[in-house]
Amino acid sequence: MIKRLFDLSLAFIALLFLIIPVLFVALMVCLTSTGSVLYWSDRIGRNNRIFKMPKFRTMRIETPAVATHLLLDPEQFLTPIGTFLRKSSLDELPQLWSIFKGDMSFVGPRPALFNQDDLIALRTQSGVDKLLPGLTGWAQVNGRDELPIPEKVKLDAEYMSHQSFWLDLKIIFLTFLKVIRRDGIQH
Repeated sequence: MIKRLFDLSLAFIALLFLIIPVLFVALMVCLTSTGSVLYWSDRIGRNNRIFKMPKFRTMRIETPAVATHLLLDPEQFLTPIGTFLRKSSLDELPQLWSIFKGDMSFVGPRPALFNQDDLIALRTQSGVDKLLPGLTGWAQVNGRDELPIPEKVKLDAEYMSHQSFWLDLKIIFLTFLKVIRRDGIQH
């Protein structure tokens, strides 16, 4: 209950501060490529329930719906501003909607793609599937895209065992530093 109240309060404050950048990014996506401004990705939520997670579209509309690292040449699918949006993490801003809706929290394991069977299976096996997925998480501040899946799940389980308001604040602070430094981001 306290975590949900914190999520809603922080999402509201973030939206107040970020409304102009959100509108600017939406306009830039619209002007630099065809298709919708938002990409609604099927993701795995709490208890392995699928939900639609919005992101600013960074890939062309004909891109296969798989994790970026599984594409042979992901660069060919990026929109003109896709690389910038990903490296700056601005493509993640629409996920505030998922936080307002209750599909996500600010902190938790990053929601898996619906077809990441290996990640889903390991999270289910370790009980991590019971957590609400997050905009950021313990795995993100400890390696992000660079971590192999078993290591991500180990870190997600570690977070689950040590969850607290203070750990969430630490993760949010470390995420902010990583975004500023662009640490651990691929494509």
